[in-house]
Amino acid sequence: MPNNSTKTKKKDFLFKLSSSSPSIDAAWYVINTYSGHEYKVIDALKTRIRTMNLEDQIFQAIIPIQSKMIIRRGTKIKSQEKTFPGYVLIQMIVTDDSWVTVRTTQGVTGFIGIGNKPTPISQAEVDLILKTTEEDKPKFQTPYSIGDVVKIINGPFNDFIGTID
Repeated sequence: MPNNSTKTKKKDFLFKLSSSSPSIDAAWYVINTYSGHEYKVIDALKTRIRTMNLEDQIFQAIIPIQSKMIIRRGTKIKSQEKTFPGYVLIQMIVTDDSWVTVRTTQGVTGFIGIGNKPTPISQAEVDLILKTTEEDKPKFQTPYSIGDVVKIINGPFNDFIGTID
């Protein structure tokens, strides 16, 4: 009999990088990181912002994640997956000092933009990403895909073999 309990591990997605509140000049930018190093980049940025005294120029960071429901061994597991692996959104005022500090942080490969100039994303896009991240409705993920051959192990069609359509 399957166990219908749900396990979950909640991950943070919004990080305050400085004690200052964002000014009107601050915009959101996307930085590219090594995939899987997003949380390490956030930790490194917090340290660098403090040591370089840039708390009035770099404010917040977001790692977009979404909830997924997976069934493993009869147990529903609610997991969280990065929506954009290898990318972090950062709210900052771009100056030469802040750009170099973020760009040379260990794990960061660069800003998203044209040439060497980072391109800001709109607040509407950030709000949409935050909304989908904060939603607690998990998407259901099955271990099967179209065309897979499966064997029925329970019920009236026990021991039948079929194909997923």
